[in-house]
Amino acid sequence: MQLVLNTRGSYLKKSRNCFLVKTDDKAFEVSANKVDSILITTAATITTDAVKFAVENNIDIVFLDHFGDPYGRIWHSKLGSTTLIRRRQLEISSTTKGFNMAKKWVETKIDNQITFLKDLKKNRPDRKEQIVSHIENIIELKDELSALHGVMEQKRDRLMGLEGMCSREYFGALALIMPEKWRFDGRSRNPAEDGFNCLLNYGYGVLYSKVEKACIIAGLDPYVGIAHTDNYNKKSFVFDLIEPFRVHVDRTVVYLFSKKKVKDEFFDAVPGGFVLNKEGKAVLIQAINETFEKKIPYRGRNVKTGNTIQYECHRIANGLIKGG
Repeated sequence: MQLVLNTRGSYLKKSRNCFLVKTDDKAFEVSANKVDSILITTAATITTDAVKFAVENNIDIVFLDHFGDPYGRIWHSKLGSTTLIRRRQLEISSTTKGFNMAKKWVETKIDNQITFLKDLKKNRPDRKEQIVSHIENIIELKDELSALHGVMEQKRDRLMGLEGMCSREYFGALALIMPEKWRFDGRSRNPAEDGFNCLLNYGYGVLYSKVEKACIIAGLDPYVGIAHTDNYNKKSFVFDLIEPFRVHVDRTVVYLFSKKKVKDEFFDAVPGGFVLNKEGKAVLIQAINETFEKKIPYRGRNVKTGNTIQYECHRIANGLIKGG
């Protein structure tokens, strides 16, 4: 689970084999064995013994801004594995094999989108034809994407262009099934222009932190991307690798709306749009935690959704070592 500090003035310290959290009106303990990450989303105090305790237990402490994007992390200073993985990661980024890896991540993302839309149309007969139309358009675009061959330097624009067109079809379909009050007009980022994108953006921010941690543990360099270009302090590989896992946040957010769990009180207005407030963050993060605890099929066995991210990073790292 993720331990979240989202109350202004929260205090975190170590207490025996637990983390002790105090706020103005309550205090509670959480065993370190139950914590994967600590998310701090507001002004809070954390003691050095709590930091040391987290590091010793491989628990990362992540600081999120009000959009849900990670802006800092406390983690131990050891490399996750051999530096050979990073060398191979650099070497493969400009090869055909590297292009095929990145293309596969995008294809998996699109397959997940198609599967999700097919699930949604089953219980929405009034929107079935429109959703089917979007699915058919996505399939056509995916076929064109799958036919791409070469190296990333030559094919990047086309790959990302087709991915973008698939996403527009996908979110166009999701907009159709939203309750009238929460309809949205395409993707909007920070700040979000509507409640759906507000929840989605924050959820993706939480997912970014999970993918980055998995990369570090597996020995992958979060900054050495393939599809996403290098830039100063840009975690390009995290942006590449997050794609197959976005659907877990998508499903969580759609579920919250379809079950009428989203309230106006979850959002605060800012210039140009909205941000998620404390109440909204608490509901979303709880729902995401529940999603990542559910078991799903992964390479012939059932594992927790959240664990598939780490397994996939280890699989990629092992492939880089063996593949030479």
